[in-house]
Amino acid sequence: MTIPRLRLHGFTLSGHAHRAELFLSILGLPFEKVEVDLKNDAHKSPAFLAKNPLGQVPVLEDGDVTLADSNAILVYLALKYDGSGKWYPRDPLVAARIQRWFSIAAGELQTGPGIARRIVLFGAKLDHESAKASARAVVRRARMARQGREDSRLHPDART
Repeated sequence: MTIPRLRLHGFTLSGHAHRAELFLSILGLPFEKVEVDLKNDAHKSPAFLAKNPLGQVPVLEDGDVTLADSNAILVYLALKYDGSGKWYPRDPLVAARIQRWFSIAAGELQTGPGIARRIVLFGAKLDHESAKASARAVVRRARMARQGREDSRLHPDART
């Protein structure tokens, strides 16, 4: 296999960029990390908006391919660079269950732990108690799913 020329545009404190960076490392793929200075609005520059019109990190460049969104990047990397299928199984039902957890990460985790993180790290003026309560509820649901007490369709390892 040819060594890929991967560039990951991110911001050190971005949880979404961290996900992509961590997965690149897990796969053992060499990549260039490009720090996007969000504090000085580098993500709003014409050059960055050409990569992602939404102006968000992370953005992955793989040769002629440019992808935004951490979940899309994870799926792309797994399907392109993990021939074993370990990280994103080729079975449609299992893949759908994994996608369900990606949706939870983008939704419920963002409105609970994600908001609490923004409050603590960045001083965001948001409701910390509500964010913590939401985070606890998400963790409780995830534990229930792992123990088979919640709708098994939410669990990526659930058997049909």
